[in-house]
Amino acid sequence: MPFVEIIVIFLSAGAAVVAGLAFLNASSVPTQKMAQPSPQGLHFLFCDLDLEHATEQARTVLSREKAETDWHALRAALTSRFPGLPDADGLREMKSLTLKAAAFDDPAILHLDREQEMTRVVIEDDFLTDASAVHEIKSLEAELDTLRLAAIDAPYPIWLADADGYVKWYNTAYAALADIARPKHIAVDQPLFCFEPNDLRDKRTVRVPIKVEHNATTEWYNVTATHAGSDVIYHAIDINAVIQAEIAQRNFVQTLAKTFAHLSIGLAIFDRNGQLALFNPAMVDLTSLPIEFLSGRPSLLSFFDRLRDNRVMPEPKNYGSWRQEISDMIAAATQASYQETWNLDTGHTYRVSGRPHPDGAVAFLIEDITAEISLTRNFRAELELGQSLMDTFEDALAVFSSAGVLTFCNSAYRMMWKMDPDCSFADVTIVDSLKEWQNQTAPDPAWADMRDFVMKVGERAPWEADIKHLSQGPYVVRLAPIASGATVIRFIENIPAARARIHS
Repeated sequence: MPFVEIIVIFLSAGAAVVAGLAFLNASSVPTQKMAQPSPQGLHFLFCDLDLEHATEQARTVLSREKAETDWHALRAALTSRFPGLPDADGLREMKSLTLKAAAFDDPAILHLDREQEMTRVVIEDDFLTDASAVHEIKSLEAELDTLRLAAIDAPYPIWLADADGYVKWYNTAYAALADIARPKHIAVDQPLFCFEPNDLRDKRTVRVPIKVEHNATTEWYNVTATHAGSDVIYHAIDINAVIQAEIAQRNFVQTLAKTFAHLSIGLAIFDRNGQLALFNPAMVDLTSLPIEFLSGRPSLLSFFDRLRDNRVMPEPKNYGSWRQEISDMIAAATQASYQETWNLDTGHTYRVSGRPHPDGAVAFLIEDITAEISLTRNFRAELELGQSLMDTFEDALAVFSSAGVLTFCNSAYRMMWKMDPDCSFADVTIVDSLKEWQNQTAPDPAWADMRDFVMKVGERAPWEADIKHLSQGPYVVRLAPIASGATVIRFIENIPAARARIHS
């Protein structure tokens, strides 16, 4: 090989090596540049969310915070001084960011630059030699300004008192309330809210009234205390709406109690917890339960147990099954309306009703219906007596009301016309009866007159007519008005004897 060709080959190889090194150096410049932070100030270099390099002072700042990643720790350390740092998701979508310090007297500026997965954070500050201490001070000052703003402009009174109870600091809401609530001659260090400090040791909050001088009203607040060394920080929350609601509820309950006090029906209302919340005097009279027992707010089962002991409810055959029945009764009254009649050994009859109420409450009503039951029984007995009396007559009898509805008939009527109105689902009228009568008798114009007589309003005179039953022979039909506009129709057989009986 000629010497010239050898020289050319060596020169070409050397040129390739130089070009390759130049390419490698060029491609690694951004990483090397970002990986060499300044030895002073606050400089951070992150690979995604993990810290790669930082100055000594920057590491000191980062070590004060505990978080799941280095980037979360950085945000926690810088947020109070530089609000607006992105979270992990926002960081990955960001190229650059510049933030000024939150405090107006803090000249520091934060720069964030991101290239691929590498993020550089640099804080420009005049205090490079003690940047960590300055940052801590500035962060505390920024946080203090935020807390001071939140406390001063809070919508409810906040004040700080020393161990002797004198006010050392208060916010705007406290000052505004003090201006309208107390005389001008009282010193500002005198507490506006008067209560015993020991009250807050046993309770989380204490209710304190404030008398407003200019309109002679009273405002209510819930006061809480937080101890800070020998001093105490107090917070007061306006609860006037709560107090007014409680007063309205109490007045409503009193109104209900006054209303229920005059009822003859016993009333017992149980709250959502199953405890007696309200009862009226009639409940005491009907059940003979002591007022002390009812005032002790017994449970539902205790209430019915006591009723059983006082023999105010039917005696059960089996106590275990009775307890289950009472539980079922309570469940029925809670979910839907419940009603039952109790026949007591004393001869009294009670109607017990249960009604569900909103919010899980339930009301039980006990009504003495002994007189009503007795009246109904007497009325039923009178009806049975009247029916028995009518059944003894040989003549067929039917009574129609003023509206033309059949109300009574005797057994002779049922046998004569082969019909029983009690078996009908609907009311039997005079029109229905006339159809049956006409089907079983010879034609006669008197039937139409009978219908008009029964339906007529006003004065009516008794009258009679002759008809002929197809299977039983001639009859006399006598119509006579009776009380309440009703009409009695009497069918009498054997015309000569009947006429003699009628005119005798």
